[in-house]
Amino acid sequence: MGIVKAVCISEKKGTQKQNVKTVQVLEDFGFEKDAHAGKWHRQVSLLSYEKIEEFRRKGAEVEFGAFGENLVVSGYDFKTLPIGTKFQCNDVVLELTQIGKECHHGCQIFQTMGDCIMPREGVFCKVLHGGTITEGDLFFII
Repeated sequence: MGIVKAVCISEKKGTQKQNVKTVQVLEDFGFEKDAHAGKWHRQVSLLSYEKIEEFRRKGAEVEFGAFGENLVVSGYDFKTLPIGTKFQCNDVVLELTQIGKECHHGCQIFQTMGDCIMPREGVFCKVLHGGTITEGDLFFII
């Protein structure tokens, strides 16, 4: 079992996401008002709270959402899970569709720290069932 530590969106691509605490999740689309939502396989991005904390211990001053992640969840090392893994948080059901991604050029975190964890630690999901997710909610593998 995991716990949702942050719920983040950005209205424009290429910008840092902001923690909005709660969000409406739309079936087969993603987070309401998030620029990356749409009819594709990367509707929601997840990052492990523990991996962010590990990066912070190296001296990085990063807020939740800085890596472009929608959900920060404690309790899971997402990159070790197989494609097709399903998660549930309240009524929301997500399916893991991609592990990692190519870091975009000009990544501010990489320029500052010489490293960025999203390309190797971040995962992406599509929304199988919508609902609401709020900070502090329980997050399960089903």
